[in-house]
Amino acid sequence: MVQPKKKRVWDLPTRLFHWLLVLAFALAWATYDDSRHLDIHTISGYTFFALLLFRLVWGVVGSHYARFSEFNYTPGEVLSYLHSLFGDGTKYYIGHNPAGAWAIFILITLGLLLSTTGLIVLGGEEQQGLLAGYISFDQSEPFRMLHEMIAWGILTLVIVHVSGVIIESLLQRENLIGAMFRGTKWVVGESAMVPAHRLIASLIFISAIIWGGLSLNTYLISSDDQPYQPFKGPSLAMNDLWNEECGACHLAFHPSLLPARSWQYLFTQQENHFEEDLMLDEETLSELLNYARENSAEKNKTEAAWKINRSVMKNERPLKITSITYWKEKHSEISDAIWQKKSVQSKSNCGACHFDAEQGTFQDSAMKIPD
Repeated sequence: MVQPKKKRVWDLPTRLFHWLLVLAFALAWATYDDSRHLDIHTISGYTFFALLLFRLVWGVVGSHYARFSEFNYTPGEVLSYLHSLFGDGTKYYIGHNPAGAWAIFILITLGLLLSTTGLIVLGGEEQQGLLAGYISFDQSEPFRMLHEMIAWGILTLVIVHVSGVIIESLLQRENLIGAMFRGTKWVVGESAMVPAHRLIASLIFISAIIWGGLSLNTYLISSDDQPYQPFKGPSLAMNDLWNEECGACHLAFHPSLLPARSWQYLFTQQENHFEEDLMLDEETLSELLNYARENSAEKNKTEAAWKINRSVMKNERPLKITSITYWKEKHSEISDAIWQKKSVQSKSNCGACHFDAEQGTFQDSAMKIPD
C-alpha cells in the first residue's frame, strides 16, 4: 500500500483570510442590532470587504489549491459529488471538493453584495462612510432590508458549509477543520507544491493589527469629559436666541426633533407652554418660529429627524418629543431604574446619555447609558 504523506495544501494567506473573515463576520453579526456599537459593525464590515477583495486577487495569483481555476467545477460535478456522499464511491479531493468550491463562490458573491449594500445603508441612513452625501435617507431604506436578508443568507450558507465539512471529515476520516488551521493534509500520491507565502501572510496580519489599532485606539483615550464619538453628525444650524430662551429652562432641543406644525402650535400658544407663560415679544417670537420652521424634522437633516418625521402621522401634532412613536421604540428597553438615576432623573435630560444632545445630531453610536 502507498503510505500517505503529510503535505501542505493551504498556504498561510489562505488560512489567515479564512479565519479573519470568520472573525469579521462574527463581530459584524454580534453588533448589527446595537446602535451603540455601530462603529464596531462598520469596522468589521470594512475588514470583511477588504478580505474578499484580497481573496479575488489571491484566487488568480495564489498557490495551486487556492486558485479558482483549480476548483472551477460544473453543476454536474457538484451533483455527482453530493450523490456519491450517500454511496461507497466518494472521490477524494486534495483541495476543495465540488460542493465546498461552490460554497466559496456563493459566499464571495454574497459577501460582495453584503458589503455593497452595507456601504449604501451607511452612506444613506447614517450619512457616513464612502458614499456619504451621495445617497438620501429614503434611497437607502430598501437596501437595509436587502442587507439583512443577505446577512441571513450568508449565515445559512456558513451553517451548511460547516455541516458539510464535518460530514466529509467523518467520511474521509480526516480533520478538515484542523487542516485549515495547520495547512497540511495526509495525501496519497502526487500533489502540487504549495509555498507557505509567509511574507504575504505577515503583511496581511500586520495590516489587520494596524487597521484595528487605528480604528479603535480612541476607546483607550476616551474619558467622561471627552467621550468617544466615532461618527460625527452634520453641523446643524444654531441660533443664539433659541439657545438663550429655550436653554434657560431645559435643554435647547434642536428644531429637527419635532415637525414644523408642532413648533407652530407651541409658539402661537406661548401663554400655555406646559403650564408656563413664555412671555416672548413679537420680534423674538417671529425669529424663533422662523428658525424652527427652517430646521424642523421635515427637513431630514439628520437620521433622527428623518425617523421622527416618518413616525409621525400627517394629522398628528406632537408637543413632546417623548410622545413620538420613534422615541418610544428607541427607549422601550430602558428600565425605570435608569430613568431614576441621579445623573438622569428625567426623560427630557437627553445629555445624560447622548454626547451630542446639544448639537442635536443624536448619532446612533454617540451615546452611553449610565452605569
